[in-house]
Amino acid sequence: MRSDLFANVEQQATEPGFKLQNSKLLKATVNGGTFFARRGAMVAYQGQARFEYQGALSGEGSMKDKLLKAAKGAISGEGVPLMKVSGQAEIFLAEQAADIFLIDLDGSDALSINGSNVLAFESSLQYDIKLVANAGALAGAGLFNTIVYGTGRVAITSKGTPVVLETTHQPTFVDPNAAICWSANLQVSMQRSEGMGGLIGRTSGEAVQMQFSGPGFVVVQPNEDIGGVGQAGAQQNQGASGGLGALLGGR
Repeated sequence: MRSDLFANVEQQATEPGFKLQNSKLLKATVNGGTFFARRGAMVAYQGQARFEYQGALSGEGSMKDKLLKAAKGAISGEGVPLMKVSGQAEIFLAEQAADIFLIDLDGSDALSINGSNVLAFESSLQYDIKLVANAGALAGAGLFNTIVYGTGRVAITSKGTPVVLETTHQPTFVDPNAAICWSANLQVSMQRSEGMGGLIGRTSGEAVQMQFSGPGFVVVQPNEDIGGVGQAGAQQNQGASGGLGALLGGR
């Protein structure tokens, strides 16, 4: 039997960890260890693997901090729906044929990621959900982003080939739905660019941007993912005006 299809044979792994099978498929090898992945991202596996629901209350910190994290995820829609993967297996992960990129963190810096762009990360990394400054004050703006830190590897997705913009020498503005990830040390806020015309229905469609300032970078995908930060935040923000919303807005 002959076909170009058979050129896409499995990439053999020599040690546990993450490896790109191709630009749209991640191979994660576990040998008694664990890692975290987006729920539902598994497309195939070989061997013995265990997939466990990873609730928002997991991780370190006080019960108050854990409850706050869970509440943030519920209100914003930006909490990453995780599963813990363990066993003796080779697991293949993907997210709607998006491009996949691997980033190695060495413990010296943290990475902020749009929750919809998190595919998987090693269990040696820690994660949290943070409020984007003044986001709650703007209709249509995102609320929260996921921060990973420590030493380990994270796999992120992009709808198309992204561009990395340096933010060190000038402020950078990005559509909230196009921002994939950025340096966690950056000053980030939301801003509205349109005046009264946008308020009465004459809008350009570019009403709100994320502003990044400081030394670092922001990664931008060539796709305004409607399911990303901006749209999810806009929909969920409508229900966050009560006491719980006030609590989170004060963080």
